[in-house]
Amino acid sequence: MQGKRNGEKPMDADELRTQYSQGCRDFSHLNLFEIELTGYAFPAIHLSACDLRQARLGRADLRRATLEETDLSEALLWGTNLSDANLQAVIMREADLSGAQLMQANLSRACLLKACLSGVNLSAANLSQALMIEVDLRPTLDQRTDLGRADLSFADLSYANLSGASLCAANLSHAKLCRCHANLSSWQGNLPTDFTGADLSKADLSFADLRGAILKEANLQGADLTGTLLEDAILTGALLPEGNGA
Repeated sequence: MQGKRNGEKPMDADELRTQYSQGCRDFSHLNLFEIELTGYAFPAIHLSACDLRQARLGRADLRRATLEETDLSEALLWGTNLSDANLQAVIMREADLSGAQLMQANLSRACLLKACLSGVNLSAANLSQALMIEVDLRPTLDQRTDLGRADLSFADLSYANLSGASLCAANLSHAKLCRCHANLSSWQGNLPTDFTGADLSKADLSFADLRGAILKEANLQGADLTGTLLEDAILTGALLPEGNGA
């Protein structure tokens, strides 16, 4: 069932909640600019290609939602549950996703430029070809950012702050991580960035700061380590590029 369209007139929060409660699930292509939906539950809602810029969706339940090609620039999504959501090609430029749940979400080709992803759970998420320049992936005071088993192949994480994040068994093959910060986090007592078992083959790690990072059993074959800082990094069992010794 599809929500009513109002042309260029934005749909307000009350109308959206009413239509959803009546069984509507498809609200694609709507103008929802600055909508206030903090704390509401809309599992399996369809919001593809919507204008949700500066929307307030903190602590909302959007499990299994479809937000493909939706613009969520500068939206507030702290603590939002987006597990198993379809977020392909979503735009989240400078959005605040602190503490959000994105387990197994599909964020392939997403634009997350300068987004705050502190304390986010992205375990097993698909972030292949995502644009993540200058994203903040540091832990919050009570939660570590989890990218374990996430697919970040060909993603652009240039200048990203990965300090203290967990990327165990993540796929970062061909990813761009030049000048990223993945050193010890000053939060929670010098928490190390953990790449244990990660695939970093053919990744661009030029001038990245990996001081104190855990790279046990990581695959770094073919990676560009030009100017990379690896002081105190743990490289036990890591597969290194030709010409580099553990």
